[in-house]
Parts: sequence; C-alpha cells; structure tokens
Amino acid sequence: MNDGDKASYGQIFKSTAIVGGSQVINILVGIVRAKFMAVLLGPAGVGLMGMYQAVTAIVGAVTGLGISSSGVRQIAEAAASHDEIRIARTILTLRRTALCLGIVGVFAAIGFSKPLSRITFGNEDHAWAVAVLGLTLLLGSISGGQVALVQGMRRIADLATINVIGAALGTALSVPIIYIWGEAGIVPSLVVVSAMGILPAWWYARKITVPRVSLPFGEVAKEARSLVSLGLAFMASSLMSTAVLYLIRVLVARELGMASVGLYQAATTLSALYIGVVLNAMGMDFYPRLTAVSEDNATINRLVNEQTEVGLLVATPGLMVTLAFAPFVIQLLYSGQFVPAYHVLRWQILGVFLRVVAWPLGFVLLAKGKGRTFFLSELTWNCLHLTLVWILVPLFGLEGTGIAFFGLYVCCTLGVLVVVNRITGFRWSSVNIRLGSSFAIIVTVAFLLAILPQKNHGMVANGCLTAAVALWCLRRLYTLVGAAWFTEVGLKIKHRLGFLRS
Repeated sequence: MNDGDKASYGQIFKSTAIVGGSQVINILVGIVRAKFMAVLLGPAGVGLMGMYQAVTAIVGAVTGLGISSSGVRQIAEAAASHDEIRIARTILTLRRTALCLGIVGVFAAIGFSKPLSRITFGNEDHAWAVAVLGLTLLLGSISGGQVALVQGMRRIADLATINVIGAALGTALSVPIIYIWGEAGIVPSLVVVSAMGILPAWWYARKITVPRVSLPFGEVAKEARSLVSLGLAFMASSLMSTAVLYLIRVLVARELGMASVGLYQAATTLSALYIGVVLNAMGMDFYPRLTAVSEDNATINRLVNEQTEVGLLVATPGLMVTLAFAPFVIQLLYSGQFVPAYHVLRWQILGVFLRVVAWPLGFVLLAKGKGRTFFLSELTWNCLHLTLVWILVPLFGLEGTGIAFFGLYVCCTLGVLVVVNRITGFRWSSVNIRLGSSFAIIVTVAFLLAILPQKNHGMVANGCLTAAVALWCLRRLYTLVGAAWFTEVGLKIKHRLGFLRS
C-alpha cells in the first residue's frame, strides 16, 4: 500500500474518529435521556413521544424541501470552486431559504393539526400538541441550514462539537421538564431540544468568514432554484422514509397497542445507537468529499470501496456487542418492561450490518446529482419496507417489524449495487468481497448464539467471538492508516488532556 492510499484511508478514519468521538458523548447523553424517559414515562409514554416526533417529521419533510441535504452539496461545490463570492451567495441563499421554509412549517403544523391528530390517534385530542410542535420545524430548519453550511465546508471538528453541545443542552433541560410534568411535559421538552440545537450551530457557522454580499429577493429566488430542485429529491426521499416510519408506528399501535410502539421505539433507537457513529461519520465528510470528485468515476469507485472497508471494520464489532448483550443493555438503559424489544432488535442488527455495506453506495447517487434515480430507488425501498411490515406483523407480532427491516436491506443492498454499477461501473474490491462475506458469516453465527435457550452460554460465546473480531479489526485499521497516524492522534489526545506530556 502506497503513501497515497494510506493518506486516503487516514482521512476516512480521521473523520470517523472525530465524528465518532462526538457521537460517543452523544450516546452517553442519549443513554441518560432514554433512561429517564423510560422510567418517568413507561412504554406508553415513550410510544406517545415517538408518535409526536413521527408526525412533526412528516410535516418537516414536506415543508423543508430537503434543503438541509441539498445545501451540503451546493456548499461543497461552491467551496471546491474556491470562488469566495460564489460561496457567499450560496451561504446567504441557504440561510434565507431555511428561515422561510421554517416559517412555512409552523403554519402547516397549525393548519393541519386536527386532521393529523385524527389520522394518528383516531381523535382530535392531540391537535394542540401537533400545532405547538410546529415550533420545532422552524427551529430545526434554521439549525439545519447552519449545520449544512458547516458540513459543506468540511469543518468536521466543528460539526462534531455542534452535535455534542446541542445534545447535552437539550437533555439537561428536557429531563427536568419530564420529571416535573410527566407526560404533559413531552411537547415542551421536544421544543426545548430543538431550540438548544440552534445555539451551537449558529455559533460555529458564524466563524466561517466570507465576503459580505447583498442579494435582492429576486436574486435569492433565482439562486434558490438549484438548491430546491435537488432538494425536492431529498424531500421526497425524506418524506417517504418518515411517512413509512410513521405508518409503521400507526400500524403497530392499532394492531398491538401503544406499549408495543414504545418497545419498537426502544429497539429502533438501540439498533441505531452505535451504528450512528459510523454512518454519521460517513455522511459528514464522505458526502462532500465525494461531491468534489463527482466527475471522476474511477476516484468515486475507489473512495466507496475504501469507505466500505473502514465502515465494516469499525461497525462489525459494535454490532456484535449489541447482539451479545442486548437484553442486559435494554434493561440497563430502559427498564425491565422493555426487554421484549430484544426480539425486534436482533433482526434489526442483521439489517443494520447490510446497511453499512449499502450506505456508501447511496451517496454516489447524491454526489452525481441523480435526483430522479435517487427518488425512484427510495420509493421502491420504502414501499417494500411498508409492505413487509404489513404482511409480517400479523404473522409474527412485533418481531415482524425486525424481520421486515432485515428483508428490506437484503433487497436494498443488492438493488443499489446494480444501480451504481450502471452509473459508475462500480464493483466491490476483492478485499471487500472477502471481508464482507467473512463478517456476514460471523454476524450470522453471533445471531444464532444469541437465540440459544441457554442465554448465559450464548452470551459468553458471543463475548469471546466479539473480542477476537474486534482485535483483528483494530489490527487491520492499524495496517491501513499506518503507525504514524495513531501516534499523531495519541499526541493530540495527550496535548488536549494536558497530561502525560513528554
């Protein structure tokens, strides 16, 4: 492996480490928040909070027009041109568009609060809550615009800090609200969490210095066309995904009750807890990096293979830990009432493993600006997901949602590979084929060990298997990025902590 390859792998792992470090803190904060919510609200209360979040996410997906995602691409393209005026115009357009769409979101939530309440809960008793939660759409749109700016400029360390501060502030204020008011405090707590996201996003976005430009409304509208045109594809995708998750919750609530929605919420949260570190790291730096070379198919294919390899090496040990110790973790982080969520979680882990493989491929469509192809592929996967849940929940109960998730990603991984192959000629490298196949077998073995009747024996066997895999992955990462990279990181950590200085 030459120095150029090591530098590329080093950049991937660097962004993973930076974002991953912040995500570890976010996970700890999320654990505290989830524990309090589980104890104070119970499965039904957690389910109600999840329903509120799903409703507002649908409205936000429609009114947001996907600009938080398309904005990253536009900013990254402008930054790659090194044209300061173009960058400034793009930033101003993004900020003004985000504000306008946030205001639209507030009025949409108020205007459609009654029908949304009827569809979701079967009555209008929650209309007031939906209307008030419109504030989260305004706050989220403003925050999303600022975050898109920071991400598009590839200021990964700042982005990580924004996430940490926002999560910490939101938890510090929302937990006391729930403690004092219980279920009645759910709506205020969600508004507070959204408000806390603005403060760090604004603080770090203002550090990006660009020339001051003045754009009249007509010019802003003209600049916003390209932003919105690509954003519509993101919006449609986001809306479909959000709508499917919303409909799954509605289906589970009507078939199995609100407590089952809480169990589904817990399983979904835990399945994404660790993998969020890996996938967020991919999205934060990989997307703008891929966009900058969007005309070079050979480079795109190389970057996707590199990202896939690092993703598998970082993600697989964490997924195996989740499989091995999930019942214990669920009881620790939530309560004994949530342990049945494990039957959903174990299937979701299999799906998440495949998601790690498919995730880098999906970014190729975005970097290439293939909005129509992206929309059609997302439409296919979301329709498939909903259909599988609709079929499997009556057959297998709540566990059917987990089986459906796994089935979805079996089809999604194969489908997106075919699509990207036609666009860039992509093929997985021989290294990734061997690595992916080996890890797939190992994760399957871990899944089977986890369902043994002798739970303790399966947990011990899985623990040993996980430790062996983790050590091998660490050794492989060391080979890919080189000893110098780890030495540099170690010195930075020592310097930051202010001790162990030589």
